Amino acid sequence: MWNLIKKIRERQISVLALSATVAVLALTLVLIIYLFQRIPSRTITISTASKSGAYFLYAKQYKEILAKNGITLNIITHEGAPQNNIELLRDPDSGVSAAFIQGGTTTPSEAPGLVSLGAMFYEPVWVFYRGPMLQQRAAWKKGTRISVGPMGSGTRILALELLKDVGVRLDEMKLLDLQPDEAADAIQRGKIDMMVYVANWKSPIPRRLLTAKGINVHSFFRADAHVALRPYLNKIVLPEGTADLALDKPPRDVVLLAPKASLVVRKDMHPALQYALLDAANQVHSIPGIFHAFDKFPSDYVVDLPLSVPADNYYKSGSPFLQRYMPFWVAVLVSQLLLVLVPIFGVAYPLLRVLPALYTWGMRQRIFNLYGELKFLEAGLETRDANQPIYDLLAELDRLEKHANQLKMPVAYSQPLYTLRQHIELVRQRLEERQFPEGQSDAAE
Repeated sequence: MWNLIKKIRERQISVLALSATVAVLALTLVLIIYLFQRIPSRTITISTASKSGAYFLYAKQYKEILAKNGITLNIITHEGAPQNNIELLRDPDSGVSAAFIQGGTTTPSEAPGLVSLGAMFYEPVWVFYRGPMLQQRAAWKKGTRISVGPMGSGTRILALELLKDVGVRLDEMKLLDLQPDEAADAIQRGKIDMMVYVANWKSPIPRRLLTAKGINVHSFFRADAHVALRPYLNKIVLPEGTADLALDKPPRDVVLLAPKASLVVRKDMHPALQYALLDAANQVHSIPGIFHAFDKFPSDYVVDLPLSVPADNYYKSGSPFLQRYMPFWVAVLVSQLLLVLVPIFGVAYPLLRVLPALYTWGMRQRIFNLYGELKFLEAGLETRDANQPIYDLLAELDRLEKHANQLKMPVAYSQPLYTLRQHIELVRQRLEERQFPEGQSDAAE
């Protein structure tokens, strides 16, 4: 019976240890698979529309910065409307994962799969014209030739809204959908009367037209009203003489309206890549410019798409600790390893504390099992009649003693083992006294 109990207990210990080992191995395997699935690609593809715009110039700067961290930035350009950037981001098969988006051109409901990394720079609304000032009724005569930008572009959408707001009869105007370069050439040659263009100061077209003979730039004298009506717009000022101090171009301060350009990514972009893009954006856009002071951009103030979680964390506390002090891919690898090791340690630490106790219990249990057998043997002795032979009990005791002598135990458990052997010897003495009483021994002699 005691042999059966002993085997059951030893099996329980073995099953428990095996189960713990299997659980740790299974958890490790699952987390390693998860780790490899979460390692980000080394490539980001960004869409910037035309090569002549500021989007492309900024993307090239991003490319140089990201290359230092081992990240390849592929730049996709197209001659279509900048609005196409949103369409490319929406399309999972386009390969585009990031793009610059003009503020106010989309909403969360229209682009549920996109998030913003923040506002990066102002994009003023430039209105260049020939002839009288636009505040004069003569400037809006029937048939005025106005380039409002390519079909579907952010420039066109905003231009039509602003013209309509100030009372221009659009059906009486000749609206053209010229590309920015074409419109700039056309207005200089007198082929059109006005052009609207939304672009950053880095774009060459505004600076070119600001110094062109016969071309004027419109100053929005009711800018505050426009901003109140469209919160995604901002009121900024181009100081007198900024384009050319020697020629005093422009000859007065120019009040402009400006949406902010946001850097937008797909929601499924890896957080580590989002942080890398934000670091690059910070290096490019944090320096002061014509319309903003130092550290104005990047900004977490966006009105079109929600900030991504990594971007929100970035604006609150900066880059993750590891990415501040390690090369990008080392930081990513270490952070992913921590994702594996922390849960494993969380499971292994309790096991490491329990397993020694289980081991101690197992070692002592082997001795206690023998004590159980010894007690069972003594109980058998008590139930025998005085004249009943006990050779079987002596044989069982011999077997028990042999088992105890052959028991392999660590040195730390030697004392209870030697105590067991002493107790076996005491029981043997009782059995021999019962089997060979003193009087019977003398008579035999």
